[in-house]
Amino acid sequence: MFGVYFGFGFGHLLDARAYDHLLFLAALCAGSAPAQWRSTLLLVTAFTAGHTLSLALATLDIVRAPSAWVEFLVLATVVVAAAANVAPLVRRASAGVVERSSAASERRALRARYAMALVFGAVHGLGFSNFLRAALGSERSLFLPLVSFNLGLEVAQIIVVGTMTLFAFVIVQRLGVSERAWTLGLSMPAGFVAAVAAVRRWPL
Repeated sequence: MFGVYFGFGFGHLLDARAYDHLLFLAALCAGSAPAQWRSTLLLVTAFTAGHTLSLALATLDIVRAPSAWVEFLVLATVVVAAAANVAPLVRRASAGVVERSSAASERRALRARYAMALVFGAVHGLGFSNFLRAALGSERSLFLPLVSFNLGLEVAQIIVVGTMTLFAFVIVQRLGVSERAWTLGLSMPAGFVAAVAAVRRWPL
């Protein structure tokens, strides 16, 4: 049973039909430069904590949310995360600001992004739970499937984030592309695709 539900979790995150989760991870990674991999790790940890908690609560039927709203909100998280990456860059460019932010402001921004990843992770956990509940069928014991599925998700997530971080390192450190261009080049397409999909899935 472990291998079956581990495979479900692993495959679900990497499935092209679950592109909304991949887009969010892209937006999450785009907000940190390759050299700031610790910040990326912190954000991914917050995302993991959020979706692990809500996945468990929803799978155990403690929390329920309409699937149409969950699908819409998952896409909305991508749009907000992408906008959070782009807005400071646009604001600085329009103001003609080129210097780096202070250490204090960067810490505040990181804490805000950490909170965002935690809350948005909870939203994504609800989306994962819809898939898991459908896969459970007549299973009576939920503990092992839940743990196995979540571990599969985490392994797939580590692969995705690791690949994106490595790609960012090559683009920025080796090819000389600016961090600003990297952030914009990943955030804007992710946000646009998610926005279009969110409009189409508007539940009202």
